[in-house]
Amino acid sequence: MANSLPELNIGLIGTGFMGKAHAFGFNAAQRVFELPYRVVLHTVADVTDELAADAARRLGFRHATSDWRSMIGNPEIQVIDITAPNAWHKEMAMAAIAAGQHVYCEKPLAPLAADAAEMTAAATASGVVTQVGFNYLCNPMFAVAREMIEAGELGEIRAYRGLHAEDYMRDPEAPFTFRHDPVGGGATADLASHALATAEHLLGPITELMGDCVTVVGERPDGRGGRRKIEVDDIGRAFLRFDNGATGSIEASWVATGRKMQHDFEVYGTKGGLAFRGQHLNELQFFDTGDGTGRQGFRVIEAAPEHPPYGNFTVAPGHQIGFNDLKVIEIRGYLEAIAGLRAEPFGFARGHRIQSIVELVQRSSRERVWLPVPA
Repeated sequence: MANSLPELNIGLIGTGFMGKAHAFGFNAAQRVFELPYRVVLHTVADVTDELAADAARRLGFRHATSDWRSMIGNPEIQVIDITAPNAWHKEMAMAAIAAGQHVYCEKPLAPLAADAAEMTAAATASGVVTQVGFNYLCNPMFAVAREMIEAGELGEIRAYRGLHAEDYMRDPEAPFTFRHDPVGGGATADLASHALATAEHLLGPITELMGDCVTVVGERPDGRGGRRKIEVDDIGRAFLRFDNGATGSIEASWVATGRKMQHDFEVYGTKGGLAFRGQHLNELQFFDTGDGTGRQGFRVIEAAPEHPPYGNFTVAPGHQIGFNDLKVIEIRGYLEAIAGLRAEPFGFARGHRIQSIVELVQRSSRERVWLPVPA
């Protein structure tokens, strides 16, 4: 049956952390799910021929190149997958869109919302199918939380708290990277984008916000014996108001000492509360005011086959799925969208919205005012 499926050839740009996750995801997706295509890892691009060739060998690509432009317009490649540094996303995506190729791009879609808007308009006009990498949203526990909120199990939602904290920039002597470049966006673009996407995924549109962005490491080694001033934030926070009447906050930090992947949220309603901890990926905590006196407390809902698509990975509850599995789920949704079986799960339009909200947080911090979030 698989051999009768049409081929979908992937061209991947970048082989770092997320490039590997994407390659693993494409390889696993066609074994975990019944996909509308037979996925072919066609070509991988990296900065040198040697790096590209090594990546092709390790990740299972048929071809390798140091020139990503050689993949653009190649009639054998239908999808351009971009996991390169943020500042290159626009040029790569716009070239692929102009060539009529579908585009899968890691977040942030672009360093500037204006660029993301241009990319979105170009994709819409060309009719290509797009995806922005927000795979945390593919967690079956997020789906459970959203279903419980929408079904009224928590009652009227009063408050929300979101947090994405890591410590990979905590050392002030760690060198300047592309993430520290002003076009990289700082912690607010890198991590608050996840917190904001999760907040809207669960509670719906944010309508107003107040931001606070802080730089705590003022300069870093530049790799050439000197030091370079840091112009982006290390911590980004925002107070939020939602269209459903709830209020809340999010915080993002890449200098949170000891935190490796803290992508957490809490939701409080009149009838119950939810809590999720990112380093406990397969658990959702639920408090129900209907529990009897002396029996109340947060209880754990464990991921299980009853929470699709968990059962595609393991038939046993409590055995857990992981970060790369979330990317597999994201890829399944994207390929179904390319086949016309569903709408884009998280296309360029939504990526543009998140980047627009990120910029509003940054602007609010500079101006020290509440700002409206356009619908």
